[in-house]
Amino acid sequence: MTGPPPARPGTEREDDAEVITQSLGEPELFAGLYDRHAPDIHRYAARRLGEGAADDITAETFLIAFRTRDRYDTAHRLARPWLYGIAANLIGKHRRTEVRALKALARTGHDPVAASWSDRSDDRLAVQAPLAGALAKLSPGDRHVLLLVAWADLGYQEVADALRIPLGTVRSRLNRARRKVREALSTDPAFTSAEQELNPSWTN
Repeated sequence: MTGPPPARPGTEREDDAEVITQSLGEPELFAGLYDRHAPDIHRYAARRLGEGAADDITAETFLIAFRTRDRYDTAHRLARPWLYGIAANLIGKHRRTEVRALKALARTGHDPVAASWSDRSDDRLAVQAPLAGALAKLSPGDRHVLLLVAWADLGYQEVADALRIPLGTVRSRLNRARRKVREALSTDPAFTSAEQELNPSWTN
């Protein structure tokens, strides 16, 4: 795989729970779930670990999902939290790689593993570097919660479902992560001068 897989037209209207249920008897139907969600999972993994690792994370996420689909709770019609939870667990196994990439980006403004951080424009590196440094200092649990909200666009309950933690824990981790990132960035002149460029509404 090179880059995120393309989404199949019309998959956004599918009922994930129904697809998973039907795939128990017709395994080939599980491809519909992949078509619908793989691009987003790949994009999220790439932002955290880089493009190369994202290919493996995406493939393994859906392999695990396929193998465990008989245990999926069909009361949840949308499988996004389940899939992001699997991906987050896999990303967690690469914690050292992620932190090393974040620190390298914070220190030098560039790192091959973290290349996806700077794929939009070089003039945003002044903002991304201090943000990377702030994220690197978060605990793995706090970083998971913050980035699932900020980058995966999951709601609080979806994050709780994804990580299998209480809703109250999501709120406390998110508040703590936001406070630490806000404190770290507020003392960095590079962030202050380019705050509108990043538009970090998730730190509010």
